Amino acid sequence: MLTPAVENLVAQLTRLPGVGTRTAQRLAFHLLSVPTDESLALGDAIREVKERVRACSECGHLTEDELCTICADSRRDRSVICVVEHPVDVVSLERTHEHRGLYHVLGGALSPLDGVDPGDLRVAGLFERVARGGIVEVVLATNPTMTGEATAAYLADRLRDQVAVTRLASG
Repeated sequence: MLTPAVENLVAQLTRLPGVGTRTAQRLAFHLLSVPTDESLALGDAIREVKERVRACSECGHLTEDELCTICADSRRDRSVICVVEHPVDVVSLERTHEHRGLYHVLGGALSPLDGVDPGDLRVAGLFERVARGGIVEVVLATNPTMTGEATAAYLADRLRDQVAVTRLASG
């Protein structure tokens, strides 16, 4: 019913989280109906973000430079690190304007059933940051899921003798 090129576009769009076939078709038809430069701007933005954005060398958040804006900000409280699973969690917490410390993005959560162990995450980097000194508190802000709770328990057990470890409340 659709051309091969449109079918391919729909198939690629359905690979995005939360985008089913109908939504992908609506997006594809929208892209076909707008001026060419507007559609190509989307492709250029995707290409640019894939080429320029990387993980901060210190915390793992998204950046186009060596350090993200949070790690580079001298006004942040460098004695507190908030541990999260993904960069989107940093964005959510920053919107609250409550945490004025630094972050550490793990890149996921421990899940032995899925084959995700500490070596697959940025856990060693967190331990290195704490070992360097100056950190007095680690706030565990992993997601309130089974894997998030398991990750928080693992980190708390490993860090408890070195720094104060707290957990964000949930519920």
